Amino acid sequence: MLLLHGTGGDENDLLPLGRAIAPGAALLSPLGKVLEQGMARFFRRLAEGVFDQKDLEARTQDLAGFVERARIAYGIPKDKLVAVGFSNGANIASSLLLRFPEALAGAVLMRGMVPFVPKQAVELNRKPVLLLNGVEDPIVGTDEVGELANILRAANAEVTLHWEQAGHTLSQGDVLMATDWMRRFY
Repeated sequence: MLLLHGTGGDENDLLPLGRAIAPGAALLSPLGKVLEQGMARFFRRLAEGVFDQKDLEARTQDLAGFVERARIAYGIPKDKLVAVGFSNGANIASSLLLRFPEALAGAVLMRGMVPFVPKQAVELNRKPVLLLNGVEDPIVGTDEVGELANILRAANAEVTLHWEQAGHTLSQGDVLMATDWMRRFY
């Protein structure tokens, strides 16, 4: 599993989640290299919900390189690596999936937004993607989630969309849903 933390998190934040949803899985958990007011992120933003597209593209390419190097170093099969991202981590995971479809076997995107709208057709070949969202999320609205789901479906991903009675934080329901989803697909 490739664990990608949210804004202000670090490489340790999602380790307990990774162990809970896929016991025994190998965990890769990089630290975002961008600092925003002292908080780690995976790419810059211009404002809340407005992403620096050039930086997003460059940081996604860097992450794809990291994934490939880790795959070689640790012998990770191409059809096994699943990204699990929260917020900013979900956004870069979506970007990675859409820009480098071969890098991931699937993804769990928790409280994610549309990172960008692809200009060319993307083929995800029925890769499973779980979107976990909070109905009370003040940052990621239902329209944004619907647009992300539509972009992924247009790319031929097998999208599962799940809503929790939560805000922009993870709930026990998210953990249970992700655990069940991982068991079904991996």
